[in-house]
Amino acid sequence: MVDRREQILAPWLVAASALLQILTIHNIGRSMKINGNEIKPGNVLQHQDTLWAVVKVQHVKPGKGGAFAQVEMKNLLDGRKLNERFRSEDKVERVRLEQKDFQYLYTQDDMLIFMDTETYEQLELQSDFVGDRAAFLQDGMMVTVELHEERPIGITLPQHVTLEISEADAVVKGQTQSSSYKPALMENGVRVMVPPFITAGEKIIVDTGTLEYVRRAD
Repeated sequence: MVDRREQILAPWLVAASALLQILTIHNIGRSMKINGNEIKPGNVLQHQDTLWAVVKVQHVKPGKGGAFAQVEMKNLLDGRKLNERFRSEDKVERVRLEQKDFQYLYTQDDMLIFMDTETYEQLELQSDFVGDRAAFLQDGMMVTVELHEERPIGITLPQHVTLEISEADAVVKGQTQSSSYKPALMENGVRVMVPPFITAGEKIIVDTGTLEYVRRAD
């Protein structure tokens, strides 16, 4: 018969072990202070006395008040998600762990398959680990994965990728290049706002961090 005390203490011991692992990650990893507007998807942040992987960042410039970043994060201890607002002047602690380059190979079901170009060993990550940026993965693309004891913690894609426009709304009469942007659908199925002069069949450069149009591709 299992001792009653062991039954009571077991969940606490599991939680303590997980917490110890997170604290170990923090102690081993290097950290640095960055501004709120420097947060990027794939970063690992120390926030509220625990570690979070940044899943999505949206930069907002309101009509009144200062600009801020709306950041979606996933807790590395219990998996819960958090949406937090960071102003440009806010300081946050970014944790830097072991970094290794991997090459994206293909997607199988909901798993993303990468390869270590030095050892040729494969790494499988759930698509949720990459978030919305998974749509920007391209055959042979090199990414940087942050690891602790070979456990993936964060992932960084190239800042810019080139994609072809599949569909683009027609230009509204009187609309000028600088007046406003229009919706367009890219070849990867993601919608983006583009200048009025962009048409279907053209290639554009997109920021994988903000998921925004940068410029027309050469």
